[in-house]
Amino acid sequence: MVRGGTYAAIDVGTTKVTTVVGEVTSEADLRILGVGVAPSGGISKGMVENIRDATDSIRVSVDKAQRSSGTRILSAHVGIAGSHIGCLNNRGIVAIPDRARPIGQEDVARALDGARIISIPTNRQVLHVVPRYFIVDGQDHVTDPLGMYGQRLDVEAHIVTGLETAMQNLTKCVESVGVQVDSLVLEPLAAAESVLQQEEKEEGVALVDIGGGTTDIAMYLEGSVIHVAVLPVGGNHITRDLVVGLRCPYQSAELAKEKYGHCLPSTVEPEEEVELAAFGSEGQKAVSRRRICEVIQARVEEILEMVMTEMKRAVHDDIMSAGLVLTGGTAKLAGIEKLAEEVTSLPARTGVPRNIHGLTDTLTDPAYATSVGLLQWVVREEEAAAWARRPRPGFIAGDGWLKKVSNWARILLPE
Repeated sequence: MVRGGTYAAIDVGTTKVTTVVGEVTSEADLRILGVGVAPSGGISKGMVENIRDATDSIRVSVDKAQRSSGTRILSAHVGIAGSHIGCLNNRGIVAIPDRARPIGQEDVARALDGARIISIPTNRQVLHVVPRYFIVDGQDHVTDPLGMYGQRLDVEAHIVTGLETAMQNLTKCVESVGVQVDSLVLEPLAAAESVLQQEEKEEGVALVDIGGGTTDIAMYLEGSVIHVAVLPVGGNHITRDLVVGLRCPYQSAELAKEKYGHCLPSTVEPEEEVELAAFGSEGQKAVSRRRICEVIQARVEEILEMVMTEMKRAVHDDIMSAGLVLTGGTAKLAGIEKLAEEVTSLPARTGVPRNIHGLTDTLTDPAYATSVGLLQWVVREEEAAAWARRPRPGFIAGDGWLKKVSNWARILLPE
């Protein structure tokens, strides 16, 4: 959080570090106050590999965001990814001791604590316990049990775990620049907040965030998350394929991908050529644009096939009616939606951050879905916590005995 009650989020990616500062307006919209983007260093496949370089990149990004917003960032919510991420679904069950009082927030907390009790290796840590739905006395798929009456409360929760050392390394990098870490948030869950529509979550959708070093997946069904995964492959692998295929420097291959790349080579004229910087004595050479597109198509197809394999591990792909929502920097490749539909036989669209105002020129881009989503995740979590704390008619805090004593006193003692 920064001064003035606004929020800050840091997305530490493989290719860039993005710091975003925002506030919630009186209309409950998210207003962006400042953005800081810096090239990423010391990060490989979503994980810290060089503390000093990663810290320097974060410092530059935070400084830019502070200048842009005119505020000082004291603490922030930080996105985390990497192939070390794991997930499973688990159930927590609690008894409601007093039939006369409604279910309260402490009952929900006890149920979630019960779902958190899982057997994991000592080097792993629970990152999120996301409630999928509740069951009250056998009544299934209750979205909010607060205020209801029942004797037994079950919660079906999605548990996300990560490698403890990976979390510690990332936290150390952020805190080394003088910013406290309020929370670590799994990046695909954050990206889903900014680009997915509620109807898509209800009918079944897979968010596919293709970043530089990883491809993050978050699958939703019946309004809640059912599976998350992080694949160790991304847009940088496409660029490296071009380096090998075209025998050119990395920056030249990156430029070719962004400027001339297309996921459907058949849409490019066979005789079209482009000039690129290349290795060798001349330093420049003409390259077939279709050849560039063929290399891109091969790697994107492989990524999409890996996504489908991961999806089939969780559910039958036929029930994912809303298909895929592609985001991340690689989602800007021309023709990727059409190729995704051909490979997966599912609907596909590109997702950009929604429901934001203010300094949005930079952020209305698939590459910043996670950065914006981190802020939206935090705002939603705080709204949910405030909703849970609201006073309810007929409910007295405690285990219910205070209410009983009050009622007995009213009956037995004269006024």
